[in-house]
Amino acid sequence: METNILRNYETVRAQEKSLLLPSFSKAAAWELGNRLKAACEKNSVAITIEIRIGKETVFLYSMAETGSENADWARRKRNLVELVERSSYRVGLADQLADTLLMNEMGLSSRDYCTSGGSFPIKVKGVGFVGVVTVSGLTELEDHVLVVQTLADMYDIDISAY
Repeated sequence: METNILRNYETVRAQEKSLLLPSFSKAAAWELGNRLKAACEKNSVAITIEIRIGKETVFLYSMAETGSENADWARRKRNLVELVERSSYRVGLADQLADTLLMNEMGLSSRDYCTSGGSFPIKVKGVGFVGVVTVSGLTELEDHVLVVQTLADMYDIDISAY
C-alpha cells in the first residue's frame, strides 16, 4: 500500500513540475473553466469549478447536479493550495506517507482547509505561483486527474510519462 502512495506522490510531484505554464490570464482561466465543463458534460458527470488568479475568483461554475457542499469542498481545497502552493492531492498523499497531518502541524481548521484531491496550483515560468484551479464532485483522484489532464491538454504539455 505504501509503495502505491509513494508512487502516486512522485507522480503528482512530477506533474506539478511539468505543468509550469508559459503564461496564465483571465482569458486562459475562462478557456480552462470551459474545457473542464465540456469534459464533464462529455462524460456525464457533474462538478463545481473554481479558478482564481491571486485572491480573485475569475471563473466559477457549478453544474446543475452539484450542491452547496461541492462549493464548500472546493473552497476548503483551494484554501490549502493557496497556503502551501502544492496540489491538495499531493498534500494528502504526503500526510499518508508521513503518518501525520500537515493541517494539524500548522493548526489549520478542517472547516476551512482539506487535503482532498482536486485543487492544483497554477504556476508560470519565471513568475511562480499565480493562482489555483479547483474542482469538486468526483472522487479525489478523479478530480485531480481531470484538472491535470485538462491543463496538460490546454497547454500541449506531455504528461504521459506520469
